[in-house]
Formats: sequence, structure tokens, C-alpha cells
Amino acid sequence: MHWLSQRLAVLPNICLLAWGWQRRFLCVLAGAVSAFALPPYDFSLVLLVTFPCFVWLLDGALEPGPGKVAGRARTGFALGWMFGFGYFLSGLWWIGSAFLVEAERFAWLMPFAVLAMPVGLALFTGLGAALAAALWTGRFRRVLLLAACLTLADWVRGHVLTGFPWNAFGYGVSGSLTLSQSASLVGLYGLTFLVVAIAAAPAVLADARPLGRRLAAVSLAGIALVAIAGFGTLRLWMTDTGEEELDIRIVQPAIDQKDKWRPELRGEIFGTYLSMTEAALGGRARVGQQRLVIWPESSIPFLLTQEPGALFRIGKALGSKTELVTGAVRAEPAPDGPDYFNSVYLIGNDGTVRGIYDKVRLVPFGEFVPFQSLLEWVGITNLAGPIEGFEAGYQQRVLSTAGGFGFLPMICYEAIYPGVSSASSQPATFLLNVTNDAWFGRTPGPYQHFAQARLRSIETGLPLIRAANTGISAIVDGRGEIIEQLTIFEKGVIDGRLPKRIDATIYAEFGDIPAVLCSIALVIFIIISQYNPGSRLD
Repeated sequence: MHWLSQRLAVLPNICLLAWGWQRRFLCVLAGAVSAFALPPYDFSLVLLVTFPCFVWLLDGALEPGPGKVAGRARTGFALGWMFGFGYFLSGLWWIGSAFLVEAERFAWLMPFAVLAMPVGLALFTGLGAALAAALWTGRFRRVLLLAACLTLADWVRGHVLTGFPWNAFGYGVSGSLTLSQSASLVGLYGLTFLVVAIAAAPAVLADARPLGRRLAAVSLAGIALVAIAGFGTLRLWMTDTGEEELDIRIVQPAIDQKDKWRPELRGEIFGTYLSMTEAALGGRARVGQQRLVIWPESSIPFLLTQEPGALFRIGKALGSKTELVTGAVRAEPAPDGPDYFNSVYLIGNDGTVRGIYDKVRLVPFGEFVPFQSLLEWVGITNLAGPIEGFEAGYQQRVLSTAGGFGFLPMICYEAIYPGVSSASSQPATFLLNVTNDAWFGRTPGPYQHFAQARLRSIETGLPLIRAANTGISAIVDGRGEIIEQLTIFEKGVIDGRLPKRIDATIYAEFGDIPAVLCSIALVIFIIISQYNPGSRLD
């Protein structure tokens, strides 16, 4: 037993005694390895090693004492930034592939973008760790404190400027449909708290405290994990989704991004969509049944309303009782030239436009350039589309089919934002995500994007219909379970039925407020308990 305990103490001792560059390297390494909990790897168990290592690295670096608060905060920020830098670099390196689509114009920017994004996003992790470090103790409460502070940091990251909640720590269990069900109660940020608190709990086994207390603390984390798994199992088992009387056809043409906007190919591309819409492919497609066809983001390679005969050809391809939802660029006259919008059109079987939604959350540097006049001076322009940039839509809203099925459109990365159902005052029957992930090839990017869109279904109880140019297209029910899907760069269609929405979730009712308030309350409680010698929190 003594031999075993010595072996188990090796990793804590390495982290606790690390100094200088070794400590910094271990922080970056722990963050980088943590990213393997994300899709497409989904190795969540790695967090049970990396987060305890992060706690031990903080333990070894932070000086105790009431007069050391500022110093601890500075050290915590530095180590938190390094952990975050490793995490985001390892989890987001694939964004560089977008700069190779038009390599002659943008390849020179790739190394700057691949490094700049992790540098910026890690600032939030650093701020969360700084707050935790300022209140750090050698007790179990530091695990809960770190979880609360990183939860608040992720929430702030999802809202500052345009917000970018990609790869929040809660997605560390997105590979487990069972564990992800807790998002229906607490949402993404509540899931972040649970993931960090449970994953970091084994760190207390190395504390200089009675063995009974250490085991009790880890047991509490184990009980919480069992409770989460139990809830997820029951929700998956007891929730009956069923199907609506609406057939769905999702078209995934797998068009290479380099070909998408070539003028000489636009007729061929448009013809591909029409033929895949008309094709009698059997499967679950039913003759004469009300049907909705979905094309991906910016499918139509020209301005739809300015191309003679395009809407007529669409109506002819649809046939009776069929409507089309498609992504397309929309132009609107303006005094200084047309304004362009990344839009979704709802088109009836007679070729008339029955509804339009303009994308609200635009991708920085992809669809618009912040500080445009300054950055364009050094050669930085937007990556996406054949135009110089898009205007943002006014607000998210529900569009309704002729049969009364309301859907909430989410264009591209709008699907990564929690609380999407509260963005519209109108009720929806399902979520609809049209996207084009061809920019990122076969990298982890499309897998991460799909996992985040699926979590919106779990949060809201609404089924998700997802059409992606090169994948991953899918029909997902309100529990996040994949009914049918097409894989990366697979050309084809999905013919299926719309799953029924399930009962409104607790998260859909209250949003992120409980998770954020509980995290703030926990931090305040720990601040108070720090100055209460009789505190028994540990």
C-alpha cells in the first residue's frame, strides 16, 4: 500500500514542486490535453487528470496569507491564461484551414489567426483563475471556487463584444448523450460548473488533511456524477418524442468551398440543388405528404431575387405540398450602394417568398471586419462570400410553414449561443440550423460545431434540423439524439420525419440566470467564509 501511495503521489508532486518554465509548460500542457475531451475525440476522462493538475499547479504557486491577495491574483491570472491558451490552441487550431481556401490572398494571415484567437480567449480563463486565486485556500472549497469562477469567465466570454462561447468547458461531456442531459436543467454554463467541479475534485486526495475528509470530498463529487448520469438515463428512457406529420428532406451537396462562388459554375451548382430536391430516392419520402426541403447556408450562388426564372425553377422542383428553406445572400438598396445580408428564405411550392430571416450574429473577420478602415489598410478583409461584408439582421424570429410548423432559423455559428429559444418572442416547433463548414475541411471544427448545435436541442427540448454543405447534416430530436445524419463530405439527402418537441425544459424557462447567480453566490459565500474562522464548509 505504501508503494502504491508513493506512485500515486508522483503527479501531484511534479505539479506542486514545478517552478519557472516547468510550471508554465505544465499549465499549457494541461490545457492542451483538456481539449481532447471535445469532439471528435470525446475523451472526457482526460479532464479527471488535467483539472487536478491545474489545481495542484495553483496550489504550488500561490502564497497563503491575507496580505498576499494581489500577488495571488496576478499569479492565478498568469497560470489561468497559460491553461486557457493551451486549451484553445489545441481546440481551435483548425480555424487556420479557412485561410487556405484562398491561399493566395489569406495564407499569410493563418499563423496570426491561429495564435491570436487563443491568446485573446485565454484572457477570460485567466480572469476566472485570478478571481479564484485571490480567494485560494488549501481546502476543498477551492475546487468549488474554481468551478464557479471559470463558469463566470465562460459566461462573460459568451457575451463580451459579439461573444464567442465556442468550446466552453461544459462541452467536455458533449460526447456523452447521457451526461449532456443535465443541460436541460442548467444549460451550458451550469454544465461548465458541474464538469469543472467534478473533474477537479480528485485534486483534494493530495491535500494534507485527514484521509476521511479527503475521501468524503471525492465521494461527494462521485455522487454528483452518478446523479447526473441517473438523471440523463431517466430523461432518455422516459421521454417519448414521436413524430410530426411533416416530412423533411435535407440536401447535402458537398460542394468544395473553392468552387462555391466561381461564376462559371453557378448554373451547375444551382442545378445540383434542384436535381437533389426533385430526385425520387425512396427511403422515408412519402408521395403527397406535406414536406419541407432544406438547403444549407448561402446555397444559391447568386442573388436569388435578381436572377430571372430562379424562383420559378425552384417552385417547379418542389411540387405540391412542399416548401423550401434555403440560405442565400440577400441585397437591399441603400444610398451608398446595396447592403448585403446572410439570409434564410422560406419559399412556397409556387415559387413565392413566404418569409425571410437575416442573420443577426455575424462572424468577425468572416462576415464583417471590426475596425474595417484600419484593418483593410493592412490588407485584412472578410473571408466569406463574394462581397466585402454583410450587415446584421435586426433580431432572431420564428418563420412558419404553410402547415403551421414554426421554426427558429440559426445561420452558421448562431447555433453555438445558449438561450437561443429566448431570442424570439414567438414559440417554435423546431430549431433549424443551416451552415457551411466547408471552410474547415475534415478538421475537428465541423464536429465541434455539430455538437454545440445538438446541445441547443437538449437545452430547449426542441428538435433540430441541420443542413450543412459538406456535413454534418442531421435530424436530431429534443433529447439531442441523432435520428439520421450524413457524415463529412458525403453527398446525399436525408429523408425523414420531424420529431415532436418535448415538454419545455427548466433551462428554456429560466435560461442562464440560475447558473450565473449560483456561481456569484458561491463566490460571495466563500469570501464571507474566508473571514469566519468557524466555517465548516470543508
